[in-house]
Amino acid sequence: MIMRYQKSLRMSQAVSYGGLVYIAGQVAENRKAGVEGQTQDVLDKIGSLLKEAGTDKSRLLAVNIFLPAIVDFDAMNSVYDAWIDPANPPARACVEARLADPDLRVEMTAIAAI
Repeated sequence: MIMRYQKSLRMSQAVSYGGLVYIAGQVAENRKAGVEGQTQDVLDKIGSLLKEAGTDKSRLLAVNIFLPAIVDFDAMNSVYDAWIDPANPPARACVEARLADPDLRVEMTAIAAI
């Protein structure tokens, strides 16, 4: 059965099917925060969506990270590395990409096992 979480007319924030949960691109609510604050906000949102779907960060399979300024890589990683389950790190990609709002410093998608 397909389950949709926090859905709107345009999209769902997460969708689960076949033992996996796919998390849509998450961005920070506080767009005035620096990259560290925005990264923490995004990871908190991912954690909440994982919980809502019945799983947690230890079951992450893949994370994709989008930074509009790759010079923020180390600052983002300082928060990401403290949040991720070190015993179960997911596959990961991090790319420089223009985001929908110029105040956004990071966006992430994720896939996890349920």
